[in-house]
Amino acid sequence: MPPHLRTAWRRTLLALAALLGGATLLGLAIGHAGWVLAAAALGVLAWHYWRLRRVLLGLTARRRWESARGSGAWNELDHLLHRSQAEMRARKRRLVDMLRAYRAAAAALPDAVVVVDRNTQRALWFNRAAPRLLGLRYPQDLGAPVGERLQPLPLSRWLAAGRNAEPMHDAPSPVDDQVRLNLRLIPYSEDYWLLVARDVSKLLRLEQMRQDFVANVSHELRTPLTVVHGYLDMLDPEDVPEWRPMLEEMRKQSQRMTRLVEDLLTISRLESRDSLPEETVAMAPTLATLQREAEAFSQGRHTIEVRDLAGCDLLGSTQELHSAFSNLVTNAIRYTPAGGRVDVEFARTGDGGAVLAVRDSGYGIPAAHIPRLTERFYRVSSSRTRESGGTGLGLAIVKHVLGLHQARLVIDSEVGQGSVFACHFGPERVQPRHDGPAPAHAEGQSAGQAAG
Repeated sequence: MPPHLRTAWRRTLLALAALLGGATLLGLAIGHAGWVLAAAALGVLAWHYWRLRRVLLGLTARRRWESARGSGAWNELDHLLHRSQAEMRARKRRLVDMLRAYRAAAAALPDAVVVVDRNTQRALWFNRAAPRLLGLRYPQDLGAPVGERLQPLPLSRWLAAGRNAEPMHDAPSPVDDQVRLNLRLIPYSEDYWLLVARDVSKLLRLEQMRQDFVANVSHELRTPLTVVHGYLDMLDPEDVPEWRPMLEEMRKQSQRMTRLVEDLLTISRLESRDSLPEETVAMAPTLATLQREAEAFSQGRHTIEVRDLAGCDLLGSTQELHSAFSNLVTNAIRYTPAGGRVDVEFARTGDGGAVLAVRDSGYGIPAAHIPRLTERFYRVSSSRTRESGGTGLGLAIVKHVLGLHQARLVIDSEVGQGSVFACHFGPERVQPRHDGPAPAHAEGQSAGQAAG
């Protein structure tokens, strides 16, 4: 007990003892000590009960407590209640100020923010950008179902996914179809979600401009490259022997430029599509074709083994998947020294899906470079890539193809120990084994054309 409380308690006891002592002396003086002492005790008890009732009524009514003057226990209790109320009021003011500041910050955001009740999917609050981007009206739409108010956006099933809801990267605004939105659902408690909508119209337009620019430039480069190839083919090094090194280098660089243009056109074509035609990809002939292409590209310098352990096929585009797989196999051969080994294995996964893994015994890749390998033109070693004839676009093509198949590329590598590039497909992409002849386009496609 703090010293001031101990002092107040001691003074109260002393005052009570003095009162009862005086009552006893008075009773003895008039000859009725018992009656006078009993009356004094009842008076003290009644006073204490009155003070207790006053405290209870004050707490029940939540009235402002006044700081009492005095040094008794009851006065000290009044002082403590007054101080507690003052501290609580100050804390409440701070919380209200913080809430107002956070609410003002959320209201000033350029992105639309909607607080949604998890159980009812109703809008509890939204900021000033929500009417502009989502068409919500204040206060009519407060408490209204978000899915109904934001038609034609398919939000009901998306909201039902809760924490597992994937962001909508490109959705039309209910206010204007020309405005494109990025929608994200953020569960920040057990009962409430944040629906955040961002205007990405400018970003998408810039991305479309970039894609169009790459596609147009690639198309325009085809004609001059064809002309250059034609004139180079007309020049015979035997006529001018001293030009032989220059002509060979010119042919080599023009061929590399042609592969670069073809890869850029492939990426532009993949980026312009949201989905691919789905068919049953016969994996047995596809793997056989990959092995023949790998052996032709290696020219006997590597040990190549292809294992089919899955016993199933895939659902997707045969042409695009063959291009992606061929990129991985060709890259493995390109970056594995002569005498090394390249293994291609197609197997099932524990979740019912399938994985095609390409393992090599090559140079390996430092861990710092792995996250950026699928970026366009990103090279771990520029000189080695140029010497091997790569364009730096092969893995970017693989990433786009797998993305259109809802698949993912997992890269595992260690310097000096080789690398593993694994294409993971979900159970929905696995099909019963279909035995049939290898696709004609896959037979005719060379590994050098598909590789990056």
